[in-house]
Amino acid sequence: MDKIMSIEHVSKSFKGIVAVNDVSFDVKRGEIKALIGPNGAGKTTLFNIITKLYTKDTGKIFFNGMDLEPYPAHKLVRLGIARTFQNIQLVDELSVLENVMLGYHSRLKTTPFDAFFSLPRNKKAEQEATEKAMDALFFLHIDSIAQKYPSEIPFGYKRLVEIARALCAEPTMLLLDEPAAGLNESETSQLLKTIFRIWESGVSILLIEHDMSLVMNCAHSVVVMDEGRKIAEGPPSYIQNNERVLKAYFGR
Repeated sequence: MDKIMSIEHVSKSFKGIVAVNDVSFDVKRGEIKALIGPNGAGKTTLFNIITKLYTKDTGKIFFNGMDLEPYPAHKLVRLGIARTFQNIQLVDELSVLENVMLGYHSRLKTTPFDAFFSLPRNKKAEQEATEKAMDALFFLHIDSIAQKYPSEIPFGYKRLVEIARALCAEPTMLLLDEPAAGLNESETSQLLKTIFRIWESGVSILLIEHDMSLVMNCAHSVVVMDEGRKIAEGPPSYIQNNERVLKAYFGR
């Protein structure tokens, strides 16, 4: 498999505190890669650097061979990168369908002028966004809640709605930030099936996760961070028995 993303010697500090320290690894095309580590290891900071919410101090990030340096955050979706967040970010005033539609708006080629004057191409674009959003909801088997509002659905469904919104952007690479956080055992089992379905559709996945059972059951490869550094990388079987990993997690 060739590389879809390369992280090369990336570092980031906040007021002298090093959050990410010279981290390098690749994500292969068609791979599910997990990024794990204790709280404060720098995992979400690295996600935020990849998606341009933070500016890195040093290093390079390549996607499909392209240096991401010149691209602002809002253009990453058009390149094929989408993400979810550790804290669910749904708009309470919008329906589930409308929340998911937001994921496709970055791909629309209409302008505020079109919307203001209700031009035909704006109506066509909104219809296109609606269809794409419904496709994502059908794909995740949650189309029955399309007209409900976030306050009316269980927490586990909110996670799936956020994933549907990311999928609506038609990514080739999906970044999932702790998707199992707050889920019960049944919801986590459903999430595992969802991750596999997304992967089977041809999307490469990089996920941060604390649920080790989920990680070990879905990841092809695992990167472990501790105190901002990468301390191990390899298949789940290797990571489970790595002394540096055990020490980071359990003080062994």
